[in-house]
Amino acid sequence: MITEQQVLNALSQVQEPELHRDLVTLKMIKDVQIQNDAVSFTIVLTTPACPLRNQIEAEARAAVVKIGAQHVNIKFDANVPGDRRISSQINLPVKATIAVASGKGGVGKTTVAVNLAIALAHSGARVGLMDADVYGPNIPIMMGINQPPEMIGERIVPLEAYGVKLMSMGFLVPPDQAIIWRGPMLHNAVRQFLTEVEWGELDYLVIDLPPGTGDVQISLTQSVPLTGGVVVATPQDVALADVVKGITMFRRLEVPVLGVVENMSYFVCPHCNQRTDIFSHGGAQKMAEEHQVPFLAAIPFDVAIRAGGDSGKPVAALNADSPYALPFKMLAQRVAAAISVLNARAAASDLIADIPVKR
Repeated sequence: MITEQQVLNALSQVQEPELHRDLVTLKMIKDVQIQNDAVSFTIVLTTPACPLRNQIEAEARAAVVKIGAQHVNIKFDANVPGDRRISSQINLPVKATIAVASGKGGVGKTTVAVNLAIALAHSGARVGLMDADVYGPNIPIMMGINQPPEMIGERIVPLEAYGVKLMSMGFLVPPDQAIIWRGPMLHNAVRQFLTEVEWGELDYLVIDLPPGTGDVQISLTQSVPLTGGVVVATPQDVALADVVKGITMFRRLEVPVLGVVENMSYFVCPHCNQRTDIFSHGGAQKMAEEHQVPFLAAIPFDVAIRAGGDSGKPVAALNADSPYALPFKMLAQRVAAAISVLNARAAASDLIADIPVKR
């Protein structure tokens, strides 16, 4: 009869493809049960949006079959590794913070932030979306919700849409009222959105930054550690200098660059299916390679994506497997995987640092 130790020994030969350590050492295996030649167990992924889930499942199944199991039942759970700097510096029950930035306006940064947050939520993660674009808060329109949030005592209760908790200045200020603030007021607003909003426990807090590099970006990094940053750009040459600005900003603020997204990357005619590169193509990817950061996704230029944002029905919320939503699903998987690697490596470094040195 197969024993639990045999199962664990077999699974210790299966590596997590991105962390490059075996499933048993990473404590990703639980609830091993054996009945005759049937084996069942649960694999605890580092993110619900794991892009390599199928590979891990196939390799784990094959490993257990090798020791004689005729029937293998694999269940999945997820536990996102936390960025330990967040809990040590601020009272914010969030495991990872993701800043979405652009070097200039008009590149679809908020569209990317909104659909990224929804795609992460649809994978099973607990997600919040914070609109730090104080001067131009567009998230209420794109998420199809615009009403004052409730208060519990002195705490703000975030609104919610498509499984994502939301906070935006657009919920607090009439849409026709201009916001004319300087640095200290911006800093206070950012700080309040982080510490006075009842976010609850989140796996990911996606933060939509204003375009450019200014006070809000500095205030944010002073208020909370950022797990990683995503830079959004369009492919034409005139916009690529702004990719460098975004990458440089994150590096100067000591924020890991998760990668670059090329928005409005190409257009596919709905009538003839012919692809046209309206704004050129591949420039953001080339720039990412030159600056040694990952290229995360190429988002098409399509009426459905624009209409979804205008109507408050983002494409990632409607049909996750549609041609328009798939790039955002892939983006969410890659961002989640990058964060898992960052946090797992940091945790491993902390563990090594805690081991006493023998003298």
